[in-house]
Amino acid sequence: MKSILVVLMTAILPFSFYNCEPKEQDPPVSTNKVVNAAGQTIIQFSGYSWVVKTPAAQQGPHANWWSGDNVWVDAKGRLHLRLKKRNDTGRWEAAEIRSTINFGYGTYQWKLEGPVNALDKNIVLGLFNYSGNSRFDEMDIEFSRWGYPHAPILNYTVWPATGDTGITNVTYAKDFAMNGTYSTHRFKRTPTTIDFQSMHGFTDGNTNQFESKSWATPTSISTLSMPIHMNLWLFKPEGPSDGKSVEIIIHEFKYTPLP
Repeated sequence: MKSILVVLMTAILPFSFYNCEPKEQDPPVSTNKVVNAAGQTIIQFSGYSWVVKTPAAQQGPHANWWSGDNVWVDAKGRLHLRLKKRNDTGRWEAAEIRSTINFGYGTYQWKLEGPVNALDKNIVLGLFNYSGNSRFDEMDIEFSRWGYPHAPILNYTVWPATGDTGITNVTYAKDFAMNGTYSTHRFKRTPTTIDFQSMHGFTDGNTNQFESKSWATPTSISTLSMPIHMNLWLFKPEGPSDGKSVEIIIHEFKYTPLP
């Protein structure tokens, strides 16, 4: 009778009694990832090809470790970027992709899923146009507090064109509260202006805009066509101050050239 009672009690105990902390699931393998002749991992997203950052050693920005396992596209075509600590090495690994083609004047737009206004102070999510020439030719939408717990998290930045050595970058930073977990962010490049916008929800228009900023000449604006980068990384190498992994989902990247 005692053994029967034990069996019955085991059957009715909640499942969580045995699984107080469910194991984190590995991401599904992206079926659209390939390795090209140059040894680069290429992934398809939003109609474009992207190089997945997979250096063997630490690399900038801020000497992060990078992993191709932290980048994947799901069955619905959404891009996932993840920042995660490896159990075997104990190191935090970041995620980045860059386009295989260059983009020039036009509108660059991202539709994001995730609480980007509440990232840990040591984390950076970057969406940007960049030539690769450090401190020049770059337009950024970045979500980061740069290691300070009370710094504003939304950052619009324009770095000067190559050759304009007497001009520094210009930045606009603002805190914001999200309405849900979906948001749209964009910037528009012209030969003489750059306009940034952020909206609640997913939109191709200006509905529910909550932030914007514009710069025009004489601010130095690069005229180059450049790759697009998207990354999720650590500003402080010791890891997030809360010790938690982060994942951001990008539903769509859209580029509309100037007419």
